[in-house]
Amino acid sequence: MKRTVYCEWLDSPVGDLVAIADDKALLALQFRERTTPETDDAAIRRQMNADAVLPGNALTRTVGKELETYFAGRAFEFSVPLAPAGSEFERKVWAELLKVPLGETCSYGDIARNVGGMETVRAVGKANGANPIGIIVPCHRCIGADGSLVGYGGGLWRKKWLLRHEGKMRPVGLFAL
Repeated sequence: MKRTVYCEWLDSPVGDLVAIADDKALLALQFRERTTPETDDAAIRRQMNADAVLPGNALTRTVGKELETYFAGRAFEFSVPLAPAGSEFERKVWAELLKVPLGETCSYGDIARNVGGMETVRAVGKANGANPIGIIVPCHRCIGADGSLVGYGGGLWRKKWLLRHEGKMRPVGLFAL
């Protein structure tokens, strides 16, 4: 059975974002270049297996307001319920990412030790890359064991920007300024 999703486009210092929710939770927050409304809606319908894409709802508006305060450096907590679609393993990885405090980082190995052992490091990297809720599920805080900025679906420049921004908001760790 298909569903209806609500979509809100958000401007940010790191480019266009789209927040996608249903009636209960945020399903996705993605970096996406806008094209035409028809093309955007068709892509979102396919991605979310939805039969309708409607303008934003209360959840997407809340995400927009919370991101506004996050980008202004005034707040860094998000209150909307999250429902990212993924495997059980991916959801475990994303739950671990939610534990990484603002202004701090972890390695893929750190996450792997908590979700299944060091033999899952590659799978952790793949799950990190599959995270549908960028920024809020802070996959940008996951870095290489040597401190290098490795992999980020939104582009390494965005990862660097987000880590530096968070370093200004809570100056601890590698990216404190």
